[in-house]
Amino acid sequence: MTLKRLTAIGFIFACTACAWWILSATIFARTYKTGSLLRGQVESAWGSQQKQKPPMARVSERAPDGKERWRLLPLERTDARVQLDLDYRQKGLLWFSTYRTAFEAEYAFRNDGPDAVTAEFHLELPAAKAVYDDLAVYRNAAPLVLAHIGRAVVTDLALAAGETATVRVTYKSQGLDRWSYEFGEGAHQVKSFQCRVKTNFQGVDFPENSLSPTTKRDTGGGWELEWRYRNLVSGLPIIIGMPEHTQPGPLAGEISTFAPVSLFFFFFLMMMLTTMKGVELHPVNYFFLACAFFAFHLLLAYLVDHISIHVAFVICSAVSIALVVSYLRLVAGLRFAVVEAGLTQFAYLVLFSYAFFFPGYTGLAVTVGAIVTLFLMMQWTGRVRWAERLNAN
Repeated sequence: MTLKRLTAIGFIFACTACAWWILSATIFARTYKTGSLLRGQVESAWGSQQKQKPPMARVSERAPDGKERWRLLPLERTDARVQLDLDYRQKGLLWFSTYRTAFEAEYAFRNDGPDAVTAEFHLELPAAKAVYDDLAVYRNAAPLVLAHIGRAVVTDLALAAGETATVRVTYKSQGLDRWSYEFGEGAHQVKSFQCRVKTNFQGVDFPENSLSPTTKRDTGGGWELEWRYRNLVSGLPIIIGMPEHTQPGPLAGEISTFAPVSLFFFFFLMMMLTTMKGVELHPVNYFFLACAFFAFHLLLAYLVDHISIHVAFVICSAVSIALVVSYLRLVAGLRFAVVEAGLTQFAYLVLFSYAFFFPGYTGLAVTVGAIVTLFLMMQWTGRVRWAERLNAN
């Protein structure tokens, strides 16, 4: 291995690395420049993030100065039941965490005044961009006539002095990313509150500055979560974040960005193996090997738009390995192509790239792989007289 050949191989490596960085920049541009537009399309067709707030029952009264003012009736009890079913949607290079929700809640309001009143029941709907099915309001078992349906549901409640009215609200809807129950701005006092949520997914996320469930039970395919308080004073909401799907665009971009590391390991192993086994590879051969590696990432970048990223990953791996093996069998023989080159490519292209499917462990996996490679090469070549070996080649 002469200095001239090493320089040529280094130049091929540098050019391929530049091509990968251009490809990764293209992938990220396709992903994020259209991301907000795609999110808007998903919200328009499916629904936006849902933020359910408690209803209010208010009575119009005449103040001593003659002006009209509203008096809120105390909310004595809340019993909410929510079903959240995750149903991912893909747009372009992004998956969106869309979900279906079935909401049912009972609210108890008490007329704490000395006279009978007709209160206005007012429930703000959780999202402006949403579709609501089976929307109904009941008092006991009798449905109430809705006086107005817009951003909020409004109806009348007749209460005698000291009477407590129980109102039940039901609806089915769809949302995006997270579902929350907010008590209002600032700290609020909430009496006899209970909210039970059932999910069909395991990866429940409770963001910071939100209330954690008081109890939770694993149902195998999801969770049963409960928030129960006798007399809560808090400004924090209940928030349930939907788990994110593996994002094909960002993942393909990250794999392409770090692809030069993969090719570096492969070239290093190839130079060691060919030197030790007396196999001659010309820089032109290294050029075609680099192209076969690049084919993996190029095909992956444009295949993940159309099929599952896991299926695309398998197809791209098979294509790239087939290119290398079928080429090197003509250059160095079938055994070297399959055993030395094929297994090396599987380790440093396929397994290296697959490590990016496990966020948080990618760096550790690459580091362990590099250390193991270094150890094996040091043990295998420790007795080699490199001056003689390189002069012979």
